[in-house]
Amino acid sequence: MKKGLTIAGSDSSGGAGIQADLKTFSAHCVFGMSVITAVTAQNTQGVFAVQDISTDIIEKQIDAIFTDIEVDCLKIGMVSQTSTIKIIAKKLKEYQPKNIVLDPVMISKSGYDLLKPEAKDALISELLPLVTVVTPNIPEAEDITGMSIKDLKDMEKAALSIYKMGPKNVLIKGGHMEGDATDILFNGKDYIYYKEMRIETKNTHGTGCTLSSAIASNLANDYTIDEAISRAKEYITIAIKNSLSIGKGVGPTNHFYSLYKNSGMI
Repeated sequence: MKKGLTIAGSDSSGGAGIQADLKTFSAHCVFGMSVITAVTAQNTQGVFAVQDISTDIIEKQIDAIFTDIEVDCLKIGMVSQTSTIKIIAKKLKEYQPKNIVLDPVMISKSGYDLLKPEAKDALISELLPLVTVVTPNIPEAEDITGMSIKDLKDMEKAALSIYKMGPKNVLIKGGHMEGDATDILFNGKDYIYYKEMRIETKNTHGTGCTLSSAIASNLANDYTIDEAISRAKEYITIAIKNSLSIGKGVGPTNHFYSLYKNSGMI
């Protein structure tokens, strides 16, 4: 079995962060492991508090995994402060894992800053050059590039701009645009479009975490970057279509819908 590592924050409500990543790994037959960078107090209505984990413990968590277990893919999510980013970058250079997917988690749906503003430069300079693919949504891409993104052509320009910052591939997610949910990949040569019909639901908690973890899982399972994204896009669309109305706010996606259906449980 392939092994996947997520380096991210913990979501106490189970819909995003480490919890969503591990569920996604499991749904793709990847054994999930974790390095927790922060503990959040959050639910379907928002993020209410964050406690960052010390860099010493983050480093020791990373060492514990890489000195014992082979890592076939690595997903990076919430890394809220500069010191956290720098220790992760140091360890990535030391262990040189393959198939690194960075989801630049910056602001929660409720408006909470999950990446401290002063840490953005470190994210760009320290982590972007090390990753296989980075997966910003439109607000994140605007924040990284300083551009205004209004249409698909703007998404292409933003992807090119971010590509020049060092990642091997850039996937701009179009969930904040009107119409079909269209994501655009730039691989340094071509722009590839991934289009799915938009699902009308409020329950989209953890979609970014889930998509990036699905891409990482598919890369671990030896799919090409194009195949990994295409399969992940199909997976997240099904998960959103069959999302769960849990809590009083924005509910989570259904990570195991296909498994439940195939087993006859639903």
